[in-house]
Amino acid sequence: MTTKPTPRLVIFDCDGVLIDSEGPSCRLIARDVRGRGGDLDDERALDFAGMSLTEIRERLNGSGTIALPDDWVAKIQEQLVELMGQEARAIDGAEAMVAAVIAMGLPVRVGSNSSMAEMAAKFERVRFAGALDGRTHSARDMGAPKPAPNVFLHAARQEQVPPDACVVLEDSDTGLAAAHAAGMTCVLLRAAAEPVPVWAKTWPDLHRITHPDAFAPLLHRLCAQRRQAA
Repeated sequence: MTTKPTPRLVIFDCDGVLIDSEGPSCRLIARDVRGRGGDLDDERALDFAGMSLTEIRERLNGSGTIALPDDWVAKIQEQLVELMGQEARAIDGAEAMVAAVIAMGLPVRVGSNSSMAEMAAKFERVRFAGALDGRTHSARDMGAPKPAPNVFLHAARQEQVPPDACVVLEDSDTGLAAAHAAGMTCVLLRAAAEPVPVWAKTWPDLHRITHPDAFAPLLHRLCAQRRQAA
């Protein structure tokens, strides 16, 4: 098996990795669906974390219990931008994690299923010391939401780094699949008790952490191992 090169770029997912927004977002969607006569409680809405609004609409309409209109995605998107400007907050340890990666001399970018407008609202509220200004990319606005790899590949091209020299930090199965399709190393931020997809269990370039504090030390080890193997 060929060893990947030493990491030269870190690509962060946004929601659930940097910004604690998935709970409020899913609750907003659940309230909207219930308001239209559908049956979706807040807990079940969390199953949609990491998905694009288009995919969520398709799944809900496919359930046969509700028919969301064509303009549903646009209307929810507007509400999400407003909500994130009011409620977005950093994941515990995320700001220190980003600073630690930058201190290693590695560039950072963000690849998210959120729209650029939504990310602007989030990062206006949670500044991350300006480290992410101009370095965010929206899979939704590209028209190719995860699990398509496009947003990660685009971020790599902007930094002129080959995909196999990129490390992605993700928390969702959707993002995990996108990183795999992009040919990148992926670190999964997820509680130890939560499983990974069956297909990912044999993926040699998948690593797991349970808190952002563990990411920079893992990245240090990964860089050292790959330099030694080169």
